[in-house]
Amino acid sequence: MNSAFRDVIFVNDSTLLRAWLLALLIAIIGANLIEDLGFMGPDGLRRQAFAPIAAMVGGYLFGLGIVVAGGCGSGVLYKQGEGQLAAFVAAMGFGIGLVSTMHGPLQPVMKLLKSFKVSMGGDVATPALWDIAGGPGMKWVFIAVIAAILIPVVLKGKPFGKGPKKGWSWSLGGALVGLIVVLAWWASYYWGGQARGLSFSGPLSDFVMFALTANSKAPFDPMFNLFGIGAVTWSALYVIGVPVGAYMSAKGLSEFKLTIPREAQEVLRVFGGGLVMGFGGAVAGG
Repeated sequence: MNSAFRDVIFVNDSTLLRAWLLALLIAIIGANLIEDLGFMGPDGLRRQAFAPIAAMVGGYLFGLGIVVAGGCGSGVLYKQGEGQLAAFVAAMGFGIGLVSTMHGPLQPVMKLLKSFKVSMGGDVATPALWDIAGGPGMKWVFIAVIAAILIPVVLKGKPFGKGPKKGWSWSLGGALVGLIVVLAWWASYYWGGQARGLSFSGPLSDFVMFALTANSKAPFDPMFNLFGIGAVTWSALYVIGVPVGAYMSAKGLSEFKLTIPREAQEVLRVFGGGLVMGFGGAVAGG
């Protein structure tokens, strides 16, 4: 997503933005559809409370951290699979920032920022857009409006045109990411005990806590015993798959290249960016 908006601003290229919008559209429609069909259990989608101050402060700091670290939460994980050791350092900073905020000395700051919440009254503590105008009955009307806005933008990129000679087209890549997001909602419920969307802040925190203490200490998600080692969440394990999948892809496309930061200043920079990104991600809620 960082690259998508950056390309629009700096090189006037909307290709990645269209891929992201396509993935977003498929994820919105697919996740809500399988929720309505009951494929995610009785609780369905786990919507977060609307905490605007935490969202703005955390999102802003997360954005700063992305630029300094050279990648977002998923970016610093998949770039490890491409051979970038700087991404490994950034991921370490990201994990430390997350754990410090979610379980450590910065937790009171996170709780304070998240304490300013907005609800729709009654039982709607985690409002969605449609709760503003009539409740759940308006859900598919809002989704239809969002689709009507996004589809023309996506179609301008000629998604059914001929793809590149190497790799996938932007439209195929975006569609697959969207489908994986939908699949993950179902898979997390089926194997993990509770539906949880693809994100990397909470899951990476779960993984780091498991690696350090043999207990993910997840505040909301069910945990299970992993081979007698300790308690871990489903999402903590899928984090491992990202660099593995990226490595397989990079090797298959002959793009794997081991790169090492040349200066200590770069190491400190990406590590610091990861720390800021971890704090921002925890505060913003993902």
